[in-house]
Amino acid sequence: MQTASKKVINGWAMYDWANSVYNLVITTTFFPIYFLSSTKAHFNSERIPFFGKFFVSSALYDYAMAAAFLVAAIFSPILSSIADTRGNKKRYLMMFTWLGGISCSALYFFNGANVEFGVIFFILATLGYCGGLVFYNSYLPEIATLEDRDRVSARGFSLGYIGSVLMQLIGFALVVVKPFGISDGQAVLITFLLVGVWWIGFAQITFFRLPASVPAVEQHKGSALTEGFSELRKVYAQVKQMPVLKMYLRGFFFYSMGVQTVMMAATIFGSDELHLSATLLIVTVVVIQLVGVLGAWGIARLSDKFGNLPVLIAVVILWIGICIAGYRVTTANEFYVLAAGVGLVMGGVQSLSRSTYAKLMPETKDTASFFSYYDVTEKISIVIGMSTFGFIHEQTGSMRNSVLALTAFFILGLICLLFAFKKNATLKNETIHN
Repeated sequence: MQTASKKVINGWAMYDWANSVYNLVITTTFFPIYFLSSTKAHFNSERIPFFGKFFVSSALYDYAMAAAFLVAAIFSPILSSIADTRGNKKRYLMMFTWLGGISCSALYFFNGANVEFGVIFFILATLGYCGGLVFYNSYLPEIATLEDRDRVSARGFSLGYIGSVLMQLIGFALVVVKPFGISDGQAVLITFLLVGVWWIGFAQITFFRLPASVPAVEQHKGSALTEGFSELRKVYAQVKQMPVLKMYLRGFFFYSMGVQTVMMAATIFGSDELHLSATLLIVTVVVIQLVGVLGAWGIARLSDKFGNLPVLIAVVILWIGICIAGYRVTTANEFYVLAAGVGLVMGGVQSLSRSTYAKLMPETKDTASFFSYYDVTEKISIVIGMSTFGFIHEQTGSMRNSVLALTAFFILGLICLLFAFKKNATLKNETIHN
C-alpha cells in the first residue's frame, strides 16, 4: 500500500481538530471548574448529593469519568468487530460524534443544582468521545504506510491541540468580555453549547473525505453480533501469538493510567490543592496545549532517529519525574513550570503510542478490531487511574497522595516497555541470522 492523498490525510486529522475541544474544554478546564464551583455554591459544601448518596464533588467527577470509559470499554470491542465484518466504521464514528456533540451542548442547561442531569450528560459526552476514537484510530493503518504512521499520527494530535486551543480562547473571550451583558456562568454555558456545535460541524469534513472501509467478511453467514464476536476471537488469537505487541499493550495499559489521569485531573489539582483562579488555570491549559504541539512533532522526529520503543521508555521516565514533582509542588510558579513539562511529553506520548501500535499490528482488514484492543486497554486504564485517584483523595484528604501513587503505574509501564524492547531486539537479531 501507499500513503493516502494529502486530502484524505488532512480529512482524517481534522477529526482530532473536531473532537479535541471536548477533551480540553469539557474534561480539562471549563467543565470541571464550573462543576466544582456551581455545585459548591448551590449546596454550600464540598460534599454533594447524587441519587441520594453524598460524594466529594471532585471525586464524583472522577467516578463519572471512570464510569463512562468503563461502558465504552465493554461495548467498543463488540461494535468494532461488527464494523470490521460489515465495513461500516464511518457510520459508528458518526453515531458517537452526534452523541458526544449533542451531550456537550446539553450541558448548557446544567446549573449546579441539577447534579444528576450534569453528570449523566457529562458521561454521555465522554462516551461519545471515547467511543468514536477506536473507529477514528483504526483508519491510521489504512491510510498511512508503516514509515509514515508516526508523522500522520503526530499531524492529527497537532491539529487537535491547535483546534482545542482556538475553542478554549473563544470560551475565555466570552468569560472576559461578557458580550450582551451575559454573566460568567452564562459565558461558560454558552461555551459548552459551542463545543458540541464545533465537534459535529468540523467532523463533517472527516466524514466527507474518509473512504468507505472494506468489509472483512464478504459473505455473511450469521447476524452482525455473531460475526462480530467471531471476529473478536480471531483477532485475540492473533494478538496472543505476537509477543512484542502483547508486551507493549501491557506497558501501554499501565503508563496510560498515569498519563490520562494527570491530564484529566490537573485542573482540579490546581484548583483544590493550590487554590489557583479559574483564569490562571485556563491560561495554563492553553500553554500546555501549545507546548503539546511541539512535543508531538519533536517526539515523532526522535522516534525516526532512535526508534519508537526507546523514545517511549525515555518519555515514561520523564513522566515519573513529573509525578514526583507534582507531589512536592506548592506555588503557582512551580505549577506553571510543571504544566509546561506535562505539555511537552503529553502530546508526544499519545501520538507515539498510537503510531507504535499501528506499526506493531499486522497488515489486516480487521483494523477496527485490532484497535479495539488498544482502545479498550486505554479505557480500562483510565477507569482504574481515575477511580484510584478519586479513592485515594477521599481516603487521605489530599490529591498530592493521589499524584504520588501514579508513579507506581508509570514504573510498571516502564518495566513492560523494557521487556518489549528486549523482545523486539531479540526477534530482529533472529531474523538477521536466519
